Amino acid sequence: MRTVRKSKLRVVVACAFGPCGALLPATARAQQAPVVLPEVEVISTTPVQGGEIAREKVPAANYVLSGEELRPNEVPNVTEALETRIGGVSLNQAQGNPFQPNLTYRGFEASPLAGNPQGLAVYVNGARFNQPFGDTVNWDLIPSIAIHRMVLEGSNPAFGLNALGGSLSVELKNGFNYQGAELEVLGGSFGRIMGSLQYGRQIDNVGVYVAMTGLKENGWRQFSPSQLAQFYGDIGWRGSRGEVHFNVIGASNSLAGNGTTPVELLAVDRTAVFTHADQTHNNYARLQLSGTFELTDTWSLQGNAYYSRLAQRTKNPDATEAAPCEADLTILCLEADGPQLRARNGNPIPNFNTASPYLLIPEFAARFADGGPYAVLNRTATDTNGYGATLQAASKAEIFGRPNRFVAGASFDGGSTRFAASTEIGALTLDRGFAGTGIIIDQPDGSITPVDVRTQNAYYGLYFSNVLDVTEQLSATVGGRFNLAHISLRDQIGTALNGDHTFSRFNPGAGLAFKLAPEVSVYAGYSEANRAPTPAELSCADPATPCSLTNFFVGDPPLNQVVARTIEAGFRGRFTAFGDATVRWNAGVFRTQTEDDIMFVSSAIIGRAFFQNIGATRRQGIEAGASIRTARWNAFVDYAFLDATFQSSFTLNSPNNPLADDGRIFVTPGDVLPGVPAHSLKFGASYMVTEAWKVGFNGRFVSGKFLVGDESNLNPRTDPYVLVNLNTSYALSPNATVFAVVENLFDAKYASFGTFSPVSEVPILQVPGASNPRSLSPGAPLALYGGVRVKLN
Repeated sequence: MRTVRKSKLRVVVACAFGPCGALLPATARAQQAPVVLPEVEVISTTPVQGGEIAREKVPAANYVLSGEELRPNEVPNVTEALETRIGGVSLNQAQGNPFQPNLTYRGFEASPLAGNPQGLAVYVNGARFNQPFGDTVNWDLIPSIAIHRMVLEGSNPAFGLNALGGSLSVELKNGFNYQGAELEVLGGSFGRIMGSLQYGRQIDNVGVYVAMTGLKENGWRQFSPSQLAQFYGDIGWRGSRGEVHFNVIGASNSLAGNGTTPVELLAVDRTAVFTHADQTHNNYARLQLSGTFELTDTWSLQGNAYYSRLAQRTKNPDATEAAPCEADLTILCLEADGPQLRARNGNPIPNFNTASPYLLIPEFAARFADGGPYAVLNRTATDTNGYGATLQAASKAEIFGRPNRFVAGASFDGGSTRFAASTEIGALTLDRGFAGTGIIIDQPDGSITPVDVRTQNAYYGLYFSNVLDVTEQLSATVGGRFNLAHISLRDQIGTALNGDHTFSRFNPGAGLAFKLAPEVSVYAGYSEANRAPTPAELSCADPATPCSLTNFFVGDPPLNQVVARTIEAGFRGRFTAFGDATVRWNAGVFRTQTEDDIMFVSSAIIGRAFFQNIGATRRQGIEAGASIRTARWNAFVDYAFLDATFQSSFTLNSPNNPLADDGRIFVTPGDVLPGVPAHSLKFGASYMVTEAWKVGFNGRFVSGKFLVGDESNLNPRTDPYVLVNLNTSYALSPNATVFAVVENLFDAKYASFGTFSPVSEVPILQVPGASNPRSLSPGAPLALYGGVRVKLN
């Protein structure tokens, strides 16, 4: 696993113990104080621990979060920590659930939604965490309380598939780096109750660590409850020349995320949802064995093996264009004059909603005189077994008398998935919920049909990285990775959903880092990365047979793999100020050009979409930041500018876009990618008022984003916003601390994500005449939480 270590090297002046030391009196030698060298932070050049080098030698931007940085608002939270401290990271609450965000870095996503292109490689304890079926990242499965440190780095080919924009490595705790016991409970707004427990102990050469978290809340939006149950355990053994760990991650989570809400409805009630209830149930377990061994004084061997099981169930009610057929009002058509809707037995679906409660409401009575309104419920069942192993060798032997770090390894990541999905027709309730009929739609043309498919994917990798200290100031890095991906799909119900696909590529990387001064360095690097189309994308790539927004799949034309080429350069350094203050700073630029980018684009059928190669895109920008830390206070600021644009011309369906041309939009080079902000500014500080009392704040400014479905930039962006959070803690005793958090102090009304909704298809009682399809994911309002943290050891 990639790790970051801080080492304080304490050395004594050579003269004291060398030849000249013998000339000094014994008392003088005894009184000489050791010379303390500065801290040296190291990160690994590969996903697995073993190739560590000083951060200043890495020819790419990199960020390290540990300690208090992992709990910016007193409670550990993996995505909140990344968004709070790193300017280039932003969260899109596309699903409207705080535990299911889409994380974006440099315009590339790591998301739990299979419909989103996954452009970040995520590793937990050195093993790939992107799920096999769609390369998705389910953030709710990572036990935040158990995180020891995280490293976010720019593109590095050694990190394999999906490292288009970079990679994130999460290192979890063990009994060697955490000892003690801690209990934490929290409660507050929106019915949130949370409790967590962690315990770590080292007994001789054995380390044991366990952590558990439970959370329940109603959610601040209507129909949006969440429950989390997470577990992590690690047992390790450490010898004179090696270390072995076995760990387990477990989670059973139920999450409601009801997506965006039309702006006219938000103006009446910001807690309202458009349709409900969108539910995701995740049951997850992962077992991992890892180890590192020193073969000689210069060579070591590292490796890991893992097995995981994810059982995911989703349901998503949605709008539909179903209506009584003009030719026969007793049956339903996809549109009034469209094809008849058919059930799984082949029979037409009857008009079951002729006694609609909407008939009692004057504004809607005439509209639904013949029956309606109707809705669909999309259900999915995904059962995935993931497994893999990595083995690497590392050498620190000198080359030509110069320090050198060489790492080479091989990896395998596989997955076996059974995916099933169906669409049930039903009635829309007065609160825009779903009243089911049990009738499953199965259109003869395949446009809406049940799915049952098995997929197998096998990802192989061979990689190396070499860092040579050419001089005391200059370090040269060269590396690369060969990726081979094979994906197969086998239909289980006879709809010809079969296919075999193979993708391969060698991605090189190289760079230089130069010390301009002992604490100032400059770097420049070039890297390439690729991602293969996932089983999810390959299964839904035909515009004639699109899939639902919950991502189920009915076609199998080929897609090209995505290739990204990144160049970046920058400065970084540190210095001491005000006597005991350590200041760190960084500034850099980057540009990533992709070929054959893949998007999930809307179909002409409302609520359906498909995956498509859309040509080239470009993401370029500036990143800069600084932090200062003293024994009593600390502060930080981090800024990112991102220019993310399409570089090819193409046409998309966007049936709900009010400025579309007959439902189509025309994207041209230079149009901005939706869902990503151009400017992000993060800031914060904390101060020890007394030895026991700490106060702090953090905030962020985020500029507006174009809406998804407006790739041609015809409509206004979302509004920019500023959020400020406060936190404080007070140590009642050495073992007990109380804390409080105020989130969104100024109760800002903001949106992190936007798209278009079919308001013409869904009657809204609060806004009967709603016509604006603009739809946003509203941000959470002012919230207050308080808790207590007790050390039990």
